[in-house]
Amino acid sequence: MNRKELVEAILKNKEINHLTKKDADLFINTMLETIKKSVKKGDDVSLVGFGTFTKTRRAARTGVNPATGEKIKIKAKTLPKFRPGKAWKEMF
Repeated sequence: MNRKELVEAILKNKEINHLTKKDADLFINTMLETIKKSVKKGDDVSLVGFGTFTKTRRAARTGVNPATGEKIKIKAKTLPKFRPGKAWKEMF
């Protein structure tokens, strides 16, 4: 499912049939931007029944270039992480 299909799925919900396509797209965009900004500043975002978005730090490490076998240094970096919630994991 892509973003356009997600907007269409939201619009099919009869309980919120007052939304326009533009409103649904704006809602999705606002939600995603809010999650990204919150995680970037270090806050966890927990959506009960869905999962938790967090910020995690990956330590510097030594890797190997597979083409040459040469050892290379990989810099430390900060990345977003998602942990699915219990209810979501149990669906599978």
